Amino acid sequence: MSAPGFLSFAARRLILPCPTARLFCCQVMAPRSITGGNMSSKRKMDHLERTASNSRQNAVYPAEVCGIINESETVKRLRIAVHPDFSFKAGQWVDFFIPGVEKVGGFSMCSSPGLLQREGVIDLAVKYTQHPPAHWVHTMCTVGSKVDMRVGGDFFFDPSPSDPAVDLLLVAGGVGINPLYSILLHTADLLRLNHASGGRDYNIGSAHLFFSAKNAHELLFKDSITEVCREFPDKFSCNFHITQRSTDVDPHPQSSMNHGRITEAELRARVHPQRTLCYLCGPPPMIEAISKTLMDLGLPKDRIVFEQWW
Repeated sequence: MSAPGFLSFAARRLILPCPTARLFCCQVMAPRSITGGNMSSKRKMDHLERTASNSRQNAVYPAEVCGIINESETVKRLRIAVHPDFSFKAGQWVDFFIPGVEKVGGFSMCSSPGLLQREGVIDLAVKYTQHPPAHWVHTMCTVGSKVDMRVGGDFFFDPSPSDPAVDLLLVAGGVGINPLYSILLHTADLLRLNHASGGRDYNIGSAHLFFSAKNAHELLFKDSITEVCREFPDKFSCNFHITQRSTDVDPHPQSSMNHGRITEAELRARVHPQRTLCYLCGPPPMIEAISKTLMDLGLPKDRIVFEQWW
């Protein structure tokens, strides 16, 4: 499913040991063709099979893990140094090839294209599961681990300066926040670019994020999201939802923490049929329910873009 693509940001920077990122990018091997070698045997499995109809780049690029942090109790965040020709649009994912692991992972970038341009790295946030690629990330991956990656996906936001402004409505469930966080960061980068140039190079509307998770600990990137909303209070806003009962207290009262699911009334306040462009990423039941509600509120189907990974 295609969509305009744009958005990036450099909220808080990851404090990760990555002194060799630039050097590595100059020394990596040339990208490989997807038709050659032992990659072809993996193409019909799991992630590759589910995303067979999605657009993909032709090249498979070598890369190296240069930083690892625990984003939550169940999610590890990798910083990865990539080939100088590697590129992606905010919201896209990678086919993640691991030496010695037969199955291929599929992980969305949770960093902005701007970070890639500035530092030659990308970030991936991977939740623990028994699926071999995710299990490898949590149990065997170390700084210095080498992998191969290929960019794909039709879920992205990548506007050109001549595009009219849209109001982004971003709705995330659980680790579905990853591509939407990339989009939010990219949007902030474009706003900073406008400010630095002293003009309006990009027509940036507003962006509102609804982020729902089981508990406060699973609200990944919450502090960074709150910070970017503070930096651009006239452009960005957010509502956090936790669906399990909890005694957690929101340390940022200016961000909205809610208990329970995202409501129709909340969505109605953010929908304008001509200006709103909605990106959804989360479990299929959530995607279906939110999509139906948005269409009932008058948002055209072609202004609702979704990605589901469950």
